[in-house]
Amino acid sequence: MKFISEPSIPVKIQKMKERVRWGNASIVQRGIDQTCMVIDDRNSDNPEFSFMVIGDSGTKSYYQHHPQRQVAELMLPHQEECSFVLHTGDVIYIVGSREYYPRNFIEPYREFIEGGENYKRILYDRMVFKTPILPVLGNHDYYDVPLMYRLLAGSTLPLRRLFRYKDIEIGWHGSYQGDAYAQAFLDYLKAFHSREQLEFHLDEHYTAKTDTGRCLRYEPGRFTRLPNRYYTFRYGGIDFFALDSNTFNAPSPLPATKEGESSRRQLEKRRHEIEDEEMQILEACDRLNPDNPEEAERLDALKAKLYQIDEVKIDIEKQLTSHQEPATDFEQLEWFKQRLIASWHSQEVRGRVVYFHHPPYVTEASKWHQAQTLAVRRRLRWLFDSVAQTLGSATQGRPIVDLILNGHAHCLEYLRTTDTGYGDSHLNCIVCGGSGRRPRRQREEGTELMETFEYLEGSPTRKIADSLLFVGRNGYDVFKRLPYSCVRIDVRGGTPPKFVVKPLVAERFQGEWFNKEMEPFEI
Repeated sequence: MKFISEPSIPVKIQKMKERVRWGNASIVQRGIDQTCMVIDDRNSDNPEFSFMVIGDSGTKSYYQHHPQRQVAELMLPHQEECSFVLHTGDVIYIVGSREYYPRNFIEPYREFIEGGENYKRILYDRMVFKTPILPVLGNHDYYDVPLMYRLLAGSTLPLRRLFRYKDIEIGWHGSYQGDAYAQAFLDYLKAFHSREQLEFHLDEHYTAKTDTGRCLRYEPGRFTRLPNRYYTFRYGGIDFFALDSNTFNAPSPLPATKEGESSRRQLEKRRHEIEDEEMQILEACDRLNPDNPEEAERLDALKAKLYQIDEVKIDIEKQLTSHQEPATDFEQLEWFKQRLIASWHSQEVRGRVVYFHHPPYVTEASKWHQAQTLAVRRRLRWLFDSVAQTLGSATQGRPIVDLILNGHAHCLEYLRTTDTGYGDSHLNCIVCGGSGRRPRRQREEGTELMETFEYLEGSPTRKIADSLLFVGRNGYDVFKRLPYSCVRIDVRGGTPPKFVVKPLVAERFQGEWFNKEMEPFEI
């Protein structure tokens, strides 16, 4: 029985289009670009500015401590100097439910929201940000709860036991195929029931102008809605691109060959092994007392392992159930491609930053070899390669984008790709997914990411990236350290721009919190 469900890629795309009334006649007649916005804060022309990045944050407190709130408190001294906060997804665990926005988002980030001093009165679909928080969708923001689970969870011992120890924040609602996220952050045009209401709203808030037409005017403290699930904005001469990687992360089907059948058997075997491991962990949880501090720490570690097992099972299931070429959001990818090309041709742009949930390059133990990770890497490699071929010498040896920001992997990591022979060469990537959910370890295989290029003659294996910094779970038992993190990024003037990255880390060790000082680094 599946305890979490996920809509298909075509459903995700269609539902989100309905919520923003994609291509509505009143929108088209006004020449509105629904993928663009302007941040109207009277500082967007300043070539030197700062912003922060968080990700995988939307969870509750554990045993009287709240990691997400610890990270929020790290951010507060930087709030006045930072123009906005990028969020790399998984805003709300476990199933993106509106039930958990008050506790898992509004309360920890109350200082960033208008009226935050009375945060219990703020409705999740009425938030107005003092300091913009600009998210993308994570996989958990799309998840749902099957009706059968809701009916059984309260009445059957195995399920109560399972969900007690997984500490899963699940109530009667899921995300409703991303609807809770849409109502919380997007300009939810579906709510307007008459044409007159819609047109009045469009004429009030879609007054900014760019090269692609009219667009949404994002006004901190007044109107802080995003135009779409993927979008772009320009700030300080930098083009920012926010993508929804949930619609281009489907693994390729296993081939109908002996090798494919062998892979299928291995995956099925692995699924059975981790299900057995799951039951063993549950039995170990039964023997621990959460009121004993030492045993509570052990219980927390086991619960983290259970959550990691869930993700592995989901990834395996995606591979086993993919019998034909997966649905891919080529509309979004083509949009990104064309906007990247246009960005390079604009004299007003001196740099490019892209952020989305699933990292194409990462060495965190549970994510580096996932089929979804490889799928996102292939899609972006194809896209960057196409852009590079179109631009030719116009890039003057610079990478296609200056910086890639991701979440999904629960760590803070800085990687740089090598000369891969393709358009994804020499990219700077920061994984910022350690802002609240349990941190993960780095893989045992080391810091060099290798890849077999099966589509090249002889299937050569080569290094494609190096991990230059990794901040994640380390140590064991009483020596275990749990670092939670975000980053501040200072953008310098000039072309190409320089990015000074300052890691902000709150580490839990032996039941106490310590703010960990880390040296900034420049990209």
